[in-house]
Amino acid sequence: MMNQQYKAWSVVIASTLSFTVCFMIWMMFAVIGIPIKETLGLNETEFGILIATPVLTGSLMRLPLGMLTDKFGGRIVFFLLMLSTVIPIWLISYCAQFWQYLIVGLFVGMAGGSFTVGIAYCAHWFPKNKQGLAMGIFGAGNTGAAVTKLVAPLIVVAYGWMMVPKVYAILMLVTAILFWIFTFSDPEHKVAKAITIREQLAVLKDPRVWRYSQYYSIVFGGYVALALWMTKYYITEYGFDLKTAALMAAAFSIPGGILRALGGYFSDKFGAHTVTWWVLWVSLVCLFFLSYPQTEISILTVDGSKSFHLGLNVLFFTIIMFTLGIAFAIGKASVFKYISDDYPGNIGVVSGVVGLMGGMGGFLLPVMFGALVDLTGIRSSVFMLMFGIIWVSLLWMYWTEVRPTKLGSNQLPSQPLKSQY
Repeated sequence: MMNQQYKAWSVVIASTLSFTVCFMIWMMFAVIGIPIKETLGLNETEFGILIATPVLTGSLMRLPLGMLTDKFGGRIVFFLLMLSTVIPIWLISYCAQFWQYLIVGLFVGMAGGSFTVGIAYCAHWFPKNKQGLAMGIFGAGNTGAAVTKLVAPLIVVAYGWMMVPKVYAILMLVTAILFWIFTFSDPEHKVAKAITIREQLAVLKDPRVWRYSQYYSIVFGGYVALALWMTKYYITEYGFDLKTAALMAAAFSIPGGILRALGGYFSDKFGAHTVTWWVLWVSLVCLFFLSYPQTEISILTVDGSKSFHLGLNVLFFTIIMFTLGIAFAIGKASVFKYISDDYPGNIGVVSGVVGLMGGMGGFLLPVMFGALVDLTGIRSSVFMLMFGIIWVSLLWMYWTEVRPTKLGSNQLPSQPLKSQY
């Protein structure tokens, strides 16, 4: 009989690979959305809606999927979720109108709900002092965003963009089968059958859940939004072709996924609060520099008018984006360390709520990005918006976590509700 440790690591590895594929598909429109935009003649706001549509259903489904995971176990829920997306992915190749892409995109977006299922499924297999690492490793599946930027452009160049959904549909089917083969179930990981939906949702009364949701809306929602937006940003801001732009955009997506495991390790060692606090500050500094638009300044001097150009060149822009990707990766893990510490009995539901809000950030931000660019004509306005959101998160953390500690409080004012499970 296989020992528990072997099963645990088999579950984590299989779940991480499956989540990577799900995230590849969730971020697919970041690449194929660009030729679709050109074909349909979409403006920036419409493009934002197109690439964000899959994120909407992937976000809204996270809470119910988290509840189902607590009730029935992660293995069966994850498996059925992957199977349910295969046909919608394939159908993208046959869409011809904007509304068709939106409807099919809603069904494809279900793949994004896999995060809540997998994070709870993996965490239950490990003791508390290793849950941060386990969830961080699983969360590294976010690198699927980078994989799409590396793989999808090659398929587009060789066979056209309509081949991408067909390849991804087959990949999803194969992945679902392999996941079922290499994962296991444990009845002890399920909540009692007597637990009602109302009892599961009692955590919504806890203000701490909403604070964690705010943090996650930027470190995850911001990551998703920028992963969707950056390929196009490199094309319009720096004049790259699709293949090169996608490769440059991967400099943000790769660390934003891979280093999530490092964030889990740091959170286990230093605590969720300390890590999240520094993540938000580093992100704020990065977004300050990214927000500055390309600027031409003319100054009247004694020798006449002199002009200067201020703005980030592509090298410094990419370095800052790489740094921001690292910060977001660590922050995604640290927020979920809060959850595993405070809600060990109902990780699925709480991670569903927090994941839903984070995903909604990933849906709303690209739409707001497009609207801001259409309204102002300033491409860096997308970073100005995110700078403001980070600032709100820092203020909230200071007043609810940092200030009470400085005043000598031994306990934060709003403790999480006791688990009813």
